[in-house]
Amino acid sequence: MAYIDLGSDEDKLPGITGLFAFRPETAKPFNELTEILLRGENSLSRGEREMIAAYVSGLNDCNFCSNAHSAFAAAQLDEGMPLVMQVRTNPALAPITPKLRALLSIAAAVRESGLKVTAELIDAARAEGATDVEIHDAVMIAALFSMANRYVDGLGTLAPDDPEGYAMVAQGVVANGYSTLGG
Repeated sequence: MAYIDLGSDEDKLPGITGLFAFRPETAKPFNELTEILLRGENSLSRGEREMIAAYVSGLNDCNFCSNAHSAFAAAQLDEGMPLVMQVRTNPALAPITPKLRALLSIAAAVRESGLKVTAELIDAARAEGATDVEIHDAVMIAALFSMANRYVDGLGTLAPDDPEGYAMVAQGVVANGYSTLGG
């Protein structure tokens, strides 16, 4: 049960969805930003961007967000959940592009502190072909999901363990975007 009274129906909704139902006026801009960053036009695939969100959420120990965005990434990557779990466990050994690996390093630094992002991390990403937009978006995704992780866990929301539930929600997000989550 959440730390605040979300209302009887909202208390049953997991993670951020219950919080969005509780405060739909905050859900709308949050979902709009998430839609732009994870589904908008970009040279990184939607699956890669979701993987950044899942990776950061895992580093932050946010079970709801890491499970949800792992499912969202897996649904959009040919390699599916096995690749997502490899990245979440050890991106240095995962079969991903050097560019994505460098962007994940930047994202990991951001989730610790923006001041942990160094010119060396940025130069390494550029050396692997990352564009300024890709670097910007990796930083923004990491920052957004660090905030989301703290929002979800800071209010003690429900975080189901059932991977099938997350996979079902993933189908809706993949097909219809983040507007399906409320707001």
